Amino acid sequence: MAESKKPELFELSNGKITAKLTNLGATITSLLVPDAKGDLTDVVLGFDSLDTYLHENPAYLGCIVGRVANRIKEGKFKLNGVEYSLAINNPPNSLHGGNKGFNKVLWEVTEHKTGENPSITFKYHSKDGEEGYPGDVTITATYSLPSSSSLKLDMEAVPHNKATPISLAQHTYWNLAGHSSGDTLDHSIQIWATQFTPVDETAIPTGEKKAVTGTPFDFLKENKVGSRINEVPGGYDHNYVLDCGEEKSGLKHVAKVKDPKSSRVLNLWTDAPGVQFYTGNFLDGIAGKHGAKYGKHAGLCLETQGFPNAINQQNFPSVVVEPGETYKHTMLFEFSTE
Repeated sequence: MAESKKPELFELSNGKITAKLTNLGATITSLLVPDAKGDLTDVVLGFDSLDTYLHENPAYLGCIVGRVANRIKEGKFKLNGVEYSLAINNPPNSLHGGNKGFNKVLWEVTEHKTGENPSITFKYHSKDGEEGYPGDVTITATYSLPSSSSLKLDMEAVPHNKATPISLAQHTYWNLAGHSSGDTLDHSIQIWATQFTPVDETAIPTGEKKAVTGTPFDFLKENKVGSRINEVPGGYDHNYVLDCGEEKSGLKHVAKVKDPKSSRVLNLWTDAPGVQFYTGNFLDGIAGKHGAKYGKHAGLCLETQGFPNAINQQNFPSVVVEPGETYKHTMLFEFSTE
């Protein structure tokens, strides 16, 4: 398909779930999911205008972030003897790929299938030196509806000529009661992680892995998002070590989220080592879709990822990908009611 020079909207639908996506940032702009009665509601935060995603989306609603998701300490790392400097766009650190990360670029649509198993593939070529990162990298992101009740995202990245850190994340904000229904503190969540990575005052992991037991980070048993959020300064914005979820088809169970009002349930599966659980702490009345105002905690993010600042932490799983290797990262979102 021809390369698009402007943001456009695309649709995937299977009769039960309807997703709207844009080639700007390979972003999910809308996702209609049924409740127990079959009533459809849009369960992701977003904007009416595609321009807003480009110019006024500091909270990264719905997009894919990269080349490296999350924070890199002081925007610096060393690889193969070379020091690299990145934009300090979240002082004192670099966040989500820099000033113009993958969320702000136009991706090419290489395939768009309709019918029973609809899918769309976005492709982007990141150049050597882009936002300070080494080497040319080709990235693809394929969204599909593999069943009547699931959305899947398959991300791949291939470095061409230099080793580079790569860690992509999908930054959708979820509100299973509906994007405009208020805060998510009443949602319940279970996270299959016995450990998390504590952070310093600038949200950079200290390098240790800490047991969640006996802390407000313990969601091994289902609990309300807001049950202990006041014990976490600022709210949840932490990486969990995915170490105890059951596996199916090569993916680990990450989390289960439930909204008591609509009975909607989201189960998330991935092959990534970590997940950032973020409770929308910085949402401050953003003007969203259809006149909605997104205040604090209006949505929650479950960003499966490599660990934050892993490029500078020897004891974290490596995010370096060598030429000839392929980075792969799959997310499966399963919707149900209970």
